[in-house]
Amino acid sequence: MQFKYTVLLTALLSAGLVACNDDDKQQPEAVEQTPASIELVHLSRFETGVFAEGAAEIPAYDAASKRAFVVNAKKGAVDVLNLSKPEAPVLIGEISSRSLFAGSEINSVAVKNGVVALAVQAANKTDNGWVLLYKASDLSKPVAAPIQIGAQPDNIVFSPDGKSILVANEGEPNHDYSLDPEGTVSIIDIRDVSKPVLRTADFKAFNGQEAVLRTQGVRIYGPKDNSKAYSANNLTTAAQDFEPEYITVSADNKTAWVTLQENNALAKIDLTTAKVINILPLGYKDHGLSDNGHVVVQNGVEIKLGNSMDSADEGEKDGIGTKSKKINIVSKAGVRGMYLPDSISSYQAADGKTYLVTANEGDARAWGEDDDAYWLGNASKGFVEEFRVKHLTHSSGFDRRANDDLPPQLRQLAAGALLDPVTFAWCGATVGNPGDCRADFNLGRLNISWTMGYETDAAGAPVMYNASGVKDPMGNRLMYKNLYSYGARSFSIWDENGSKVWDSGDFFEKFLSSDSAKFGKSRNIAAKDFFNTGHDEGDAFDSRSDAKGPEPEGIAIGKIGNKTFAFIGLERTGGVMVFDISNPKKPIYQDYLNSREDFAKDPEAEFAAGHGSALGDLGPEGLVFVAAKDSPNGKPLLLVGNEVSGTTAIFEVKLK
Repeated sequence: MQFKYTVLLTALLSAGLVACNDDDKQQPEAVEQTPASIELVHLSRFETGVFAEGAAEIPAYDAASKRAFVVNAKKGAVDVLNLSKPEAPVLIGEISSRSLFAGSEINSVAVKNGVVALAVQAANKTDNGWVLLYKASDLSKPVAAPIQIGAQPDNIVFSPDGKSILVANEGEPNHDYSLDPEGTVSIIDIRDVSKPVLRTADFKAFNGQEAVLRTQGVRIYGPKDNSKAYSANNLTTAAQDFEPEYITVSADNKTAWVTLQENNALAKIDLTTAKVINILPLGYKDHGLSDNGHVVVQNGVEIKLGNSMDSADEGEKDGIGTKSKKINIVSKAGVRGMYLPDSISSYQAADGKTYLVTANEGDARAWGEDDDAYWLGNASKGFVEEFRVKHLTHSSGFDRRANDDLPPQLRQLAAGALLDPVTFAWCGATVGNPGDCRADFNLGRLNISWTMGYETDAAGAPVMYNASGVKDPMGNRLMYKNLYSYGARSFSIWDENGSKVWDSGDFFEKFLSSDSAKFGKSRNIAAKDFFNTGHDEGDAFDSRSDAKGPEPEGIAIGKIGNKTFAFIGLERTGGVMVFDISNPKKPIYQDYLNSREDFAKDPEAEFAAGHGSALGDLGPEGLVFVAAKDSPNGKPLLLVGNEVSGTTAIFEVKLK
């Protein structure tokens, strides 16, 4: 492992400006002011100049050395930034894993008590990966031998006491789904950092329980053998299907919770025994509710939240017969949002209980989507679960999309599909006819998972209907009772057993479509003019409404005084939402800041022309909160890695 020094880093080291972490010599901490509210101020950004290649993804921060560590997927490395002046970050070096493991990639980084931990993915992602450990004050070589862990380590975190490291080994399948490694969680004892001790929590104990778990709402739906027809009798095991994504650890260091994103569930782990003790299904968001029973406080006023959504993009006709800039956030009975959270964090509230906070991004399995052979009908070349409602329910059946975007596994199940005429009566569905439900301005453009929602028998096999909408064992049509869309377009607060305490409902979309929402670090761009925009395209009003909306992905939690705040990154729309979550049942909206500066120009063209710097920050991925006591300027900060613009944004959290 080689750390690439710059002249500045060498000068800092020779001047003795990089301190060691020595907790025994810390002075008593001053009592921190509890703010009435907070807001974000954009201080600076570090730019890689690389567009849409993940050149700034996951940030971490070390207080003693005043360094930020940012995953740069473009280089397969971690960029090291000097943040002693947060208004002017400076690149001082990088850590690359490729001198040890050819073709490897660093997926995640974490720092605690002066130790830097890296999650390293093998060149072949289905092979086992590694953890590498460094001292933040000396990155010239690892402090221990590489620790081999599971396949595709995707997230790495420290326990609050710094004695353990946990890694979510996602174990995604290869491109054609012919090999699907088991997902696992690595638990590494680093009390002696030079001699780490590895334990592994796996999901083998849940093999054989798949039917019960599905009944509870856990998604287990990957194909067992992709060379055979997709059916209820050809589904993979729980251990293979579970894909650990992000981890959070309780304040007492005894319990961890892991998002199983594609499975719409959390895994609860006993860290004493290194065993998964429960799988917690998250349920589904009923987009037919105009009142979801929760409230948010904004400007001192309680606002009732609903679960409405805008499901029609501007791709074809958003509105009846015309292509227009129409925002249509309404409730849609029969549409169920799968929470499918990416990031997770946790905190202890004033009642002494632990609460989990998730960013409900959504994610679809789309393996083999770039292989023409798959779309020509060879199911063994991939597995894609997304399909638009308008194509799912066309009266001519599925074959009209053959050799285009028809997943072969769907065609193996049936020749077409219908919508339940009772559930979807609101948009014109009748027996055997979807009516206007498949119109672009209703549900037609919405991407859903074809793998669930249709009527099944006790064994999980589809109940067949004929094209006229009559139940018929000889029929070839599926009957969809509900449609399941990706992500909940929200963030949620759960108790430690996975019961929902609060969900932001439709707040994100309604706020971003209002006159109050502004884009740009100077807050001078009307957000509604670029509602549900994409992060890698220009002039893209409404382009993400048919997918996952603003797409909340990253989350960080920070405590300031006696209050706890959540910072949620919106991957597609961009920017960071801020809430006071001290009361988990009634969060208080604080601020929204989006430091993208131009939404009209095509980012790819601007970067190619050398003008990318003027665009600002696009595509927030990972976030880290820096408390005032750890901050180089004595003020709380928020660091955000933006994967599309390749920038690391630095915000001051201003107390009010």
